[in-house]
Amino acid sequence: MGVYYVAHLEEAPISGRRRFMAVSNEDVENMAKHSYQEIMREFGHQMLPASHRYTAFVRRVATRIIKAGGMENLDWEFHVIESPEANAFVIPGGKVFVFTGLLPIVKNEDGLATVLGHEIAHQLLGHHAERMSYGQFLSIIQMIVSIFFDPTFSGFNRMFLELGILLPNSRKCETEADHVGLQLMAQACFDPQAAIGVWERMAKLNKFKGSFEYLQTHPSSEGRIEKMRKWMPEAEQKRADSDCQQGRSSSSMIVGHQKITAYPSTIPAF
Repeated sequence: MGVYYVAHLEEAPISGRRRFMAVSNEDVENMAKHSYQEIMREFGHQMLPASHRYTAFVRRVATRIIKAGGMENLDWEFHVIESPEANAFVIPGGKVFVFTGLLPIVKNEDGLATVLGHEIAHQLLGHHAERMSYGQFLSIIQMIVSIFFDPTFSGFNRMFLELGILLPNSRKCETEADHVGLQLMAQACFDPQAAIGVWERMAKLNKFKGSFEYLQTHPSSEGRIEKMRKWMPEAEQKRADSDCQQGRSSSSMIVGHQKITAYPSTIPAF
């Protein structure tokens, strides 16, 4: 198993982080196709039309980030789901989903760029394939252990593998996407300072605090804010170096969105 693991190590783009990758492009495409079908089956009746102002809002922000990341070659789709859930995600191949419950939290283009920059960074960095690879590797270990040990030990082994490998790797991917996403939004001429406000609002909603972070797939909002402040000079320089003097109003408010005085109770899962 050790030889197999080492043979499938590679460097992640941009960060150069060493990671385990053992799934094919076909595997990722099949997973993405299945996920897309499941999402459309569950939420298709809640999708806003492509002509809706919210869908146009998402498309406008995402397109700038996609261009900054040099990913125009993908077959991008933009879907907005009418639901109080505060969530957004991108599945492999460029399918973007945003729930309307997220809009009161992001507030404007810069805020939405914070979230979409993060999600599009996952696509750019190949994190979906990485997570699939680690999941398959742990399943193989679990299968081998189950052959030689009783089911009780096998169950504990799976738990320790998830706590020791899967969850830490997931948090590394999330932090990497935070960093790259911040640079993408800045390069796309959005205000990176908006990211601080977004994550501060997330922190008010977050039920889990830093002491339980090791049990989460995502870093705590407080930890994210601290890192965002550390990365901010780099992002500000990235924006200054970009051609951002075209009169864009990157902080324009969501068109037609009513003022909302209370945030949704659903915890985001970026």
